[in-house]
Amino acid sequence: MSGYAVIIENEGESWGAYVPDLPGCVAVGASRAEVEQLIREAIPMHLDLMREQGEEIPQPSAAGAIVVQVA
Repeated sequence: MSGYAVIIENEGESWGAYVPDLPGCVAVGASRAEVEQLIREAIPMHLDLMREQGEEIPQPSAAGAIVVQVA
């Protein structure tokens, strides 16, 4: 089993998520919880579609993530 890094962003009242290693794998929701659930569902569907189309599945490239606070 492997894990892909997911970037979650907030703009006003909407949330978005994307997977840098899987271009086109995105989700948008009204809350952070909703977008997290949607991206969890989107990743396996995206991988299945890639397999069906004969595309190579990229290995996860992220080893970790941090948020850096700046003043």
